[in-house]
Amino acid sequence: MAAAVASRYARALVDVISDPKSVSALSPESALAQLKEFKGMIESSPELSNVLLSPAVAPARKRAVIAKFAAMMPLATIIRNFLYVLIDHRRTAMLGEVLEAIQSQLDERLGIAQADVSSARPLSDVEQAQIKSSFAAKTGKKIRGQFTVNPDLIGGVMVRIGSTIYDGSVRGSLDGLRRKLVAE
Repeated sequence: MAAAVASRYARALVDVISDPKSVSALSPESALAQLKEFKGMIESSPELSNVLLSPAVAPARKRAVIAKFAAMMPLATIIRNFLYVLIDHRRTAMLGEVLEAIQSQLDERLGIAQADVSSARPLSDVEQAQIKSSFAAKTGKKIRGQFTVNPDLIGGVMVRIGSTIYDGSVRGSLDGLRRKLVAE
């Protein structure tokens, strides 16, 4: 349920900032960056976190705190107002989930797919670019890659895009061979 709620807030913000008729000159990427920066501030300051997440603190006080930080950072008016909406609806604690949903909404609208790539060893920049290019051709989308090292793979790579897993690892091949031998 939390994901559905976060998705509604994310969709609303992305609709507003993506609308060509919008008076906001803020790009979706800038909006996301500002929200991430604000979330980072909350996480790095226990006092700020307590004020914004505590139900004992009045929404007007939380808005005043946001206004001060909006001037210091600076936050765009649309982002400040979005944070006010989260405060008014007691959804401040969901900021992390809302950020993930915003990223997902933007990726969907811009034709970008997130690829989580695990390899047995660190991949060079050229190898990473080849993997991105290969999966861009396969999916028809731009690929944003998150690369991690997993020595358990023995060799090769494993790529997850959405709910689809492409297993080109030695471990995956050995597991497949084992299943085949057991079945016979």
